[in-house]
Amino acid sequence: MSTPTAGEPTSDLVELRVPADPAYLTVVRTASAGLAARLDLTLDEIEDLRIAVDEACTLLLDPATTGRDLVATFRLGDGSLEVEVRGPARELPERSSFAWAVLEALVGEVFTGTSSTGAWIVLRHNRVVGPTSGSSVAV
Repeated sequence: MSTPTAGEPTSDLVELRVPADPAYLTVVRTASAGLAARLDLTLDEIEDLRIAVDEACTLLLDPATTGRDLVATFRLGDGSLEVEVRGPARELPERSSFAWAVLEALVGEVFTGTSSTGAWIVLRHNRVVGPTSGSSVAV
């Protein structure tokens, strides 16, 4: 990665490839939480993102498909994190399903699509700036 010049946004790209098997979702969840922590997100934001990534991964698994991978690409920018997950599922549930309600409630933006090789989901989260309700701690 090159060093950005003044005024240029910084970004990092991390790609994680695991077998498309529920047993490996823990690895993707843990990576999500660790990368979110690098952005100084609140504990609630980190947990929300971790749950959203887990839900997205689950939607992209296809029990009928073996030998395929689940690929999570993390793009970290100044106060933002975009997670693109690609998996072998050929179809995604209806946007009115509970799974979509969970995704949309936990992250700022959700984009989806399908291709000949499977489906993809992009989750975008921007860090909350300023104080948030319930985030202060009394000492």
